[in-house]
Amino acid sequence: MNDVTLFRLYLLKALYLMVAVGLGLVVWPGVIHHTRPWELMEGVVQCMLASFGLLSALGLRYPLQMLPVLLWEMAWKTIWLLVVAMPLWLSGRMDQATWAMASDVLVVVIFPFVVPWSYLFKNYVSKSGDRWSRTTVAS
Repeated sequence: MNDVTLFRLYLLKALYLMVAVGLGLVVWPGVIHHTRPWELMEGVVQCMLASFGLLSALGLRYPLQMLPVLLWEMAWKTIWLLVVAMPLWLSGRMDQATWAMASDVLVVVIFPFVVPWSYLFKNYVSKSGDRWSRTTVAS
């Protein structure tokens, strides 16, 4: 943890707080008080967003340990922007609903500036992974 400055930790906590409060205000009321059964994908999306909000709240206490949650969020939003929104935009066929979704998803542009990339690389890329099988203890 000494690799990450206190300022960067506060930035991470601010990001987690923004996500947790935003999703808490927007998504959770609908999860708790939805008045009609959800369609399959609407239910999936709402439940995934609600769980992301909960995990972001946990990130307030453990900002470095919850980095994989931010990576997942960055990954799916970036993929969606590149695979769904950009082709529609480039072809001039982007409708109002897609514009609205794209504007919501574009918040991801701040994530790379907050993530402590050197810490992430050291602890999630170059560090040895957990073993895959039992090890025998030599006597």
